Amino acid sequence: MRVHELIDILNDQPRDAEVELAIIAPVDGESDDITVDRYFVDGVLPWQDSEDDDGAEIEDGELSIWLVGGEEGDVNAFLDAIEQPDT
Repeated sequence: MRVHELIDILNDQPRDAEVELAIIAPVDGESDDITVDRYFVDGVLPWQDSEDDDGAEIEDGELSIWLVGGEEGDVNAFLDAIEQPDT
């Protein structure tokens, strides 16, 4: 989804509605059962890929916008980790 597509969808929604992430995943590989995890959006993070799917470096990766959400401690640990310079 492109940013303008998300903006168009959100423009049609009530301005005071809460935005959540809904992560849909199979319960296990043997079943058709699914689970839904819901999280508030805690932040927005521009992300530029530096590797392709095979792990090879790419020079000018495509910019993605991540909607970040999860358990508070996990989100804080993630944000702290990405803010740390490589050592």
